[in-house]
Amino acid sequence: MSLCTHQRRFHQLNMEEKYVRHVELLGFEKRFYPSQHYVYMMMVKWSDLTEKLIYRKYPEMHTFHKSLKEMFPIESGKIEKKDRIIPSLPAPRWVNTQKSTEKGQTTLAGYCHSLINLPPHISRCKLLTSFFKVRPEDENPPAPNTLKREETFVESRELARGNTSVISGPIILDTYRVVADYTKTTKHEITLHTDDLVEIVEKNQNGWWFCQCDSKRGWIPSTYLEPLDGPEEAEDADPNYEGELYVTIKAYKAEQEDEVSLDLGETIEVIHKLLDGWWVVRKGDETGHFPSMFLQKSGKGEVARMNVQGQKPPPRRSTIRNAKSIHNRAPRRLSQDSYRRNSRRYLQQRSSRSSMLQKDSNNGAKSPLRERKNQDNIPEQPGSSSEGELKKDTPVIPPRPSPELILERCTDNTCKRISIKSQSGSTG
Repeated sequence: MSLCTHQRRFHQLNMEEKYVRHVELLGFEKRFYPSQHYVYMMMVKWSDLTEKLIYRKYPEMHTFHKSLKEMFPIESGKIEKKDRIIPSLPAPRWVNTQKSTEKGQTTLAGYCHSLINLPPHISRCKLLTSFFKVRPEDENPPAPNTLKREETFVESRELARGNTSVISGPIILDTYRVVADYTKTTKHEITLHTDDLVEIVEKNQNGWWFCQCDSKRGWIPSTYLEPLDGPEEAEDADPNYEGELYVTIKAYKAEQEDEVSLDLGETIEVIHKLLDGWWVVRKGDETGHFPSMFLQKSGKGEVARMNVQGQKPPPRRSTIRNAKSIHNRAPRRLSQDSYRRNSRRYLQQRSSRSSMLQKDSNNGAKSPLRERKNQDNIPEQPGSSSEGELKKDTPVIPPRPSPELILERCTDNTCKRISIKSQSGSTG
């Protein structure tokens, strides 16, 4: 008797009478005990028509997957790759974040669907049925910390059917990585270390972000953080060379070459609002970085000097020692030469447009609408108003345009046809 036959008989003896008919992924839940982690919610439908809700972590799913491959070496392709029918399941990431959990939903939903549709000797084996059975913690999840509620992200039924996922529930927080050790200087900040992963609760425009890491929460300079998805992720808004008027509420002396020194009460134009809290400002032809926390939008009344007493701008990324990024290249930043060049070009174009409008106004140039109302080129009498002579309740029939105006505004094909027709008429 062959090895394959022995193996199948062995697994038939281990097949449970009650088996899983369907597994539907409902979403995931964020938990805080014994430490912060995520679990997937699954509705398991059994052959006796019962339905049970279970919770499983992704690493648990992957451990089960490896055990299943060990139990079925032929069907997992360990002997011959062409014989593999057990679906693949990527290994868990080295750290489990909210974003990775959300992205893993589609993968896990497809895996469970393929798993249940395998031949009965696999889909009804004892290992599989035991894994999807209800555990005590499924019915009573541990939650000793009453100050923190579990956050549930429910998946739409459309995802379970293979369509685009739509998640409803709490706002999903962005996860960032710490690029260098940071030691807090006030009780409102948070101490973090290189490679720590934090979730951003608030991104303040002054460059200080409020984040949480495990059970700790506090402020940290955004320059100590980087997104996990790479620098190609355009987070900063595009420059606005038209500029917004702001007033300085505290003097600052430049410490870097690309910064600008300003005194208290100066009016400048902000042309680029960057997330690190160091905005690019313009004063005349000069541009440079300036702390956004020392600026107040123009027109808001008296300068709020008291609001910035004791506050410090976040450090620039270039001043952070031993900063280690996981990305091969840093996000692209414009130089001050580029800012000045683009700003100068914009101001020149704006001045040119203004001059042209002023020139047209002085010459009494007609608007296109007014030109259409007098396409017969009839000179207007002084003091007359063709618009005033029109009856408001009677629609005006536009006059037939002159031949010269037609030739001026028609297409090349029409001009050729008119030219050919006029030539044939003259020869005839």
